[in-house]
This record gives sequence, C-alpha cells and structure tokens, in this order.
Amino acid sequence: MPLWLQIVLPILTLLIGAVVGFFLSRSYFKKYLEKNPPINENMIRAMMSQMGRTPSEKQVRQVMQSMKQAK
Repeated sequence: MPLWLQIVLPILTLLIGAVVGFFLSRSYFKKYLEKNPPINENMIRAMMSQMGRTPSEKQVRQVMQSMKQAK
C-alpha cells in the first residue's frame, strides 16, 4: 500500500464518520424534542402559580404561542 494512501485513507474515514455521526445525532435529537418538548402547558401553569398568579387558559395559550414563535 503506498504511503500517501496510508495517510489519506484514515483522515478521509474520520471525516466521513464525523459527518455521518453529526447528521444521525441531529435527527435523533430532533425526534427526542418532538416527543418530549422542553416546556408544556402544565409547566407554565406550575411556574405561574409559584409566582403567586392564578393563570387563565388564555394566558397559558398566549405564553405557548409566544414560545412557538420564538423558535
């Protein structure tokens, strides 16, 4: 096996593995976040009640909408 091939082949394999790993982990993380969103309506209600407020359904929906728009 030529010397240049012994140098180029491992580097090329490493780069291809890094690119494939990046896209696989990205798709896994997207699926995970779709199944388990970071904040849901119950969490918003709990946060508002901890602040001493009684949230109405309209307020909860407004907060959820603003969080979706921030994405």
